[in-house]
Amino acid sequence: MSSLSANEDCLGWAARDASGVLSPYSFNRRTVRSDDVSIKITHCGVCYADVAWTRNKHGDSKYPLVPGHEIVGIVQEVGSSVNRFKVGDHVGVGTYVNSCRDCEYCNDEEEINCVKRPVLTFNGVDDDGTITKGGYSSYIVVHDRYCFRIPDDYPLASAAPLLCAGITVYSPMIRHKMNQPGKSLGVIGLGGLGHMAVKFGKAFGLNVTVLSTSISKKEEALTLLWADKFVISSDQEQMKVEAKSLDFIIDTAAGDHPFDPYLSLLKTGGVLVLVAFPSEVKFHPASLNIGMKTISGSITGGTKLTREMIDFCSAHKIYPNIEVIPIHYANEALERLIKRDVRYRFVIDIKNSIK
Repeated sequence: MSSLSANEDCLGWAARDASGVLSPYSFNRRTVRSDDVSIKITHCGVCYADVAWTRNKHGDSKYPLVPGHEIVGIVQEVGSSVNRFKVGDHVGVGTYVNSCRDCEYCNDEEEINCVKRPVLTFNGVDDDGTITKGGYSSYIVVHDRYCFRIPDDYPLASAAPLLCAGITVYSPMIRHKMNQPGKSLGVIGLGGLGHMAVKFGKAFGLNVTVLSTSISKKEEALTLLWADKFVISSDQEQMKVEAKSLDFIIDTAAGDHPFDPYLSLLKTGGVLVLVAFPSEVKFHPASLNIGMKTISGSITGGTKLTREMIDFCSAHKIYPNIEVIPIHYANEALERLIKRDVRYRFVIDIKNSIK
């Protein structure tokens, strides 16, 4: 155990109001408890959740708000009861940092579905009544259950997006058995989540079709991500050709969009999983009933699947496509994220830019 004081000031960047503008902010983390791990943060991914809560889009933001829930770093202190981690280990923290640990979902290591709701990594209320603060900061203290080992040979910057974008698509793919070689997968949207769905699909041996309204993404989809096919979803003729061709669809599109055209692409018994949050979901009942199709929703994933996903990425050399930025660029990065001007995930170099 190191001699670092757990009451040392933590340096971060926070939003003070619904403008969402981030600026330097100093605060204290809790004292390391017996089952805690203190992590010196090296990198933090930038997720649309950072935009939503810094700008109070859900109406529950608690300011000052330090965003960031794709956190990776190096263990700098462990509690007396911790035996899974040691000082110097590479670890990650995802979208939640606590749960009841006693319900059926927590017992199955599906803590994201905790009946009392998991404590979010930022803007949540922890068991000691404090408001959680995220990874746009120099270090974090977390119960060891919610930490994940990152293999030493896996780049920490690349590991950060796995903790939200990666697990958000991996979890439903495993749940709905989308890991069957030879099956066909459609991916709606080619952003931070979508490009990971393509990578996982290819690693699982699926035939992957990218469905996008933007022709500008065709070359990247086919030559950079190795998708098998690219379809302009607003082109009715192209969509007709692909009718009943897909076993699965992962829908990562956050903007409002019609669902009937995509459901028409599914084979009998096909599954569409929605992992984004459009303002509404509307479709004709016949699009679902005829062909015994299924629409399912999903968010991130539990600790068991997250560990499995990290190991899978390491074994298959799956790395998110990232743009590494300094913390001082965070406000501009959030603006670019809103405009979808990123290929495909911003990752903040916390270690070298928060001083």
